[in-house]
Amino acid sequence: MTQYDSRCSRVDWVNPPSAGGSSAFDVAYGAARAAGSVLLEHFRRATTVRWKGKSNIATEADILAEQAITAVLHREYPEHGVLGEESGRTGDGAEYTWLVDPLDGTNNFLFGVPFFCVTLALVRRNEVLLGVTYDPLREELFHAERGKRPRLNGAEISVSSRRVLDRSLVGFDIGYDPQEGQEMLRLVAKLWPRVHSMRLLGSAALGLAYVAAGRMDVYCHRSLYPWDIASGLLLVRTAGGIVTDWEGATANPNTCRIVAGGKAIHKEFGEWHQQQEAPVGQPR
Repeated sequence: MTQYDSRCSRVDWVNPPSAGGSSAFDVAYGAARAAGSVLLEHFRRATTVRWKGKSNIATEADILAEQAITAVLHREYPEHGVLGEESGRTGDGAEYTWLVDPLDGTNNFLFGVPFFCVTLALVRRNEVLLGVTYDPLREELFHAERGKRPRLNGAEISVSSRRVLDRSLVGFDIGYDPQEGQEMLRLVAKLWPRVHSMRLLGSAALGLAYVAAGRMDVYCHRSLYPWDIASGLLLVRTAGGIVTDWEGATANPNTCRIVAGGKAIHKEFGEWHQQQEAPVGQPR
C-alpha cells in the first residue's frame, strides 16, 4: 500500500514542488522548451555522433538537447533520478524518476523530415504522474497529469470516438529490432485491407500524443523503451483511451509492445488480432 505523509495533500504527492518553488509541470515544460530550442537550431544541420545499432543513431542534437533537459531537472529536483536515452540513469533508488527522450524521431530529424519531438515524464514506482510531449516545429505542447484531463496548448483533448476499424486511421512504427520490424510489417500487410488508412510515423511519442488528441485512432509498436512511451501512456489514458501490450494486459513504461486507442476501437483491434492464425507475438 502506498504511504503518504499526513502533512502533504495528494496534490503535493503527485506534483512535488521544485527547489525554485515551481510545479513539476512548469519544470518539465521549461526543460522541454530548452531542448526544443536546441533541436530547432540543429534541424537540417544534424550530424551523426554515434551508431547504437541498425538505423539507431544519436546525433549531436540528441546529446545537447538531453544535456539541456538534465541541467534543468538536476537543478530543480536534485533528489530525483533521471533515466535518459543518451546518458543513461542517475539517482538509483530515488523515489521519483524522470524518463527523458530529448529527440524522439531521430531519423526523421537527421533526414530533414519535420516530425519529431521532445518527451519526458515523471514516474513514481512505475506509475506515470506527469507527461510532456513537445513538438518544437509546430509549437504544440501535449501534457497530462494524473487525475486531470490532458491538454494541447491549454485546450482539453480526448481520443477519437470512432468504433470500427474500416473507418480508422492507424499509426505504427517498425523500430530498430529486425525481427520485431518484420513481424510488424507482416501484421500491417494483413491489417491494411481492414482499415481506412495507415501511417508509418517515425515517432512513438507523437503517435501516442496524436491518439490522445483524436488525430489518429490506433497506434501500435513492437519494440519500445520507457522514455519513448511514458508520457504517451498518461496522455492516452487521461484522454479516455486505453494502452495495452499485444496480449491485452495493461501497459506500463517497461512494456515493449503496445496498442493504444479509444476503448471501442481498441476492442475491435483486439478482436481482429485474435482471429489471426496465432496470437500476435507467437511463432507462425
